[in-house]
Amino acid sequence: MNHLVGTAVETANALKALVADVDSADIVICPVFTALDAVGKALAGSNIQLGAQNCYLKESGAYTGEISPQMLLDVGCAWTIVGHSERRQYFGETDEVLNQKLKFALGAGLKVMFCIGETLEEREGGKMNDVLIRQVTHGLQGLAESDFANLSVAYEPVWAIGTGVTATPDQAQEAHAFVRGLVKDQFGATVADGLRIQYGGSVKPDNAAELMAKPDVDGSLVGGAALKADSFAGIVKASV
Repeated sequence: MNHLVGTAVETANALKALVADVDSADIVICPVFTALDAVGKALAGSNIQLGAQNCYLKESGAYTGEISPQMLLDVGCAWTIVGHSERRQYFGETDEVLNQKLKFALGAGLKVMFCIGETLEEREGGKMNDVLIRQVTHGLQGLAESDFANLSVAYEPVWAIGTGVTATPDQAQEAHAFVRGLVKDQFGATVADGLRIQYGGSVKPDNAAELMAKPDVDGSLVGGAALKADSFAGIVKASV
């Protein structure tokens, strides 16, 4: 929940200039709902796609305060995030609800970054794998193989979000390989091998290249470092 419309547009315009020569990565920015229309217009014709931070699982109706995938498409979004750890933690979104959101958003024509990840307590308690098994198994349940062309899974260890503590490249690789293995067990090797798995958690320009060098780390879900165009551009360029 950062940036009013004017600042969001300024940041988007600055980023657009800094990454104009990048053609080997998908770049997506996900501003707050109130800035989507203006930022989308600022990005028109650029190599940056527009995404939202969340969506609901109905097209319309008596769901005051919610935003549907169809509304996001209407303002130019290509992507939405589903299941960010803060949605799970602060708003009580369950694996079952997130599975419904994921399938509805994909069915509406949006691409989805689907977030998973364990808390520090879960990691220190030896429950990391159990948490990831539950989130992947229930979260992706019922997807068709064709859905994965429009899906990216984002592994975000909750203990590394906004804390300045980053999973080491080896820790990230271990978790990503485990997640890919879960997807292989559930959907087969072809789907698993083609799946993009992003890392999210205190990604910065000075650690992005080392993280992205790992074989199962396919991209970043960037939080605080994306609020300034130069730091986000640095991550993009370090990752390609």
